[in-house]
Amino acid sequence: MSALLTVDDLRRLPDPRATPDDCACAVLKCEGWESVSAPPGEPMLRHLGTLRDPAVDEPTLEERHEAGSRYGSAHAPVAPACFPYNRCEVWACAACGRGFVQYTEYGGYYVDHRLREVDPALVR
Repeated sequence: MSALLTVDDLRRLPDPRATPDDCACAVLKCEGWESVSAPPGEPMLRHLGTLRDPAVDEPTLEERHEAGSRYGSAHAPVAPACFPYNRCEVWACAACGRGFVQYTEYGGYYVDHRLREVDPALVR
């Protein structure tokens, strides 16, 4: 079972602006939610835990927005108690520690893997 991570855990992740240009994870450009061909994984990223609380049967679909942000906005808050963060796995670059949240959208006829970097300044 994955470790349940907290707001404080996310705030301890490195600032993504400090990612070295030559780090393997620098190719992941995802300030807002970006679709990726497959969920992230090793060896580039290591799994840190989950934001999905196993004690909650059905996590809320309510989103949190500030300053006119929308779902895909780069300045939208990273809010673990709200959708889609409350259904995310958390990963970190194996080299520099830059954090990412990963969410998989299951539509009627498709699966969309989405990735967003964690900016600790946006964690609410």
